[in-house]
Amino acid sequence: MLAAKFSPDICPTIFYPMRLWLKKWTTWEFLPFWLANLPMCGFWLWFAVRARHLVFFSNVNPTIPLGGAMGESKHDILRLLSPEHLPKTILVRGGEAFERVASALEKAGIHYPLIAKPDIGERGFLVKKISSPEALEAHLRRFPVDFILQEFLTLPVEMTVLFHRFPTLHPQKSPNRRPIFGITSVCIKEFLAVRGDGQSTVRDLMRRDARAAFQLERFEQEFPETLKQIPAPDETLLLEPIGNHCRGTKFLNGNHLIDEALLGVFQPVCEQLPGICYGRFDLKCESVGALRRGEFKVMELNGVFGEPAHVYDPSFGMWRAYRDFYRHWRLLFDLHGAQRRRGIQPTTHGEAWRFVRRYIKYKKTLGV
Repeated sequence: MLAAKFSPDICPTIFYPMRLWLKKWTTWEFLPFWLANLPMCGFWLWFAVRARHLVFFSNVNPTIPLGGAMGESKHDILRLLSPEHLPKTILVRGGEAFERVASALEKAGIHYPLIAKPDIGERGFLVKKISSPEALEAHLRRFPVDFILQEFLTLPVEMTVLFHRFPTLHPQKSPNRRPIFGITSVCIKEFLAVRGDGQSTVRDLMRRDARAAFQLERFEQEFPETLKQIPAPDETLLLEPIGNHCRGTKFLNGNHLIDEALLGVFQPVCEQLPGICYGRFDLKCESVGALRRGEFKVMELNGVFGEPAHVYDPSFGMWRAYRDFYRHWRLLFDLHGAQRRRGIQPTTHGEAWRFVRRYIKYKKTLGV
């Protein structure tokens, strides 16, 4: 897909909104979520017809409600992982007295700043870095639902690793001739930042880059003082410490890192996850070398709707992205079939509908 060249410095201010609008509608990674996902609805329906079940993917991860498509408890999933790969984490219930929250944080050894995220949510929904007890108390009071409070990891490299494992007793190959264990996507995240020139404000620097410009409205509401800062020449100012694409993080294709060594690190980790055949680790590590040594911390483990995040690399392109999305839907279909042969059936349509309704009701209580 063609992308409009973005340079507000060389066009009058009156054309700036038009340039930004054109960038949003002509660049694959910036397309509105609903539009970018329309083809995925087609993939889903195609494989649902073949499986004769709308939520065929729900038996891929029978340990997780609906296989991890939506509405699952992040904390329950994290508890399946070995403690060595987990950051310090606690779960606080909605409406819990803040004195008890503070006591639990102290007992767990979690200090400020910390990360607060709802136990149920997706795409960075209500995830926030919080720097003080007062800010945390206000955040929990505003959104009285279950929250995960997690230590803020200062490890410099954030990545995603998408894996699958076929449930088969055959020692070498699965029934459809795929390898039993595989990694199909590695994504390296580059956080939103600006580089100073000693003269321009953060607001002006953000306007010069489309990725940052799309975040300006949010920064005007949440961090107006940051926009007034003037970074020194060549100073890199981190704007967003949370690695979500919708918050301006750049996703880079790291599939070149997939090799036998990486498979050897993750296969034993994944084999210890009961009832999970497909998932995506969102993790941090010191370096790629540390990752290959098995030294990493998992912030989240996503289920069947964990995307192959490498496709959002700016150089990847729309057609290659949809090709890889299709391959992953086919992989889910094959995993569904392997599970069915073992007697593990998908969630019934009635039960799935009741679960979706509860999730929609939950989102409405939060005003979204």
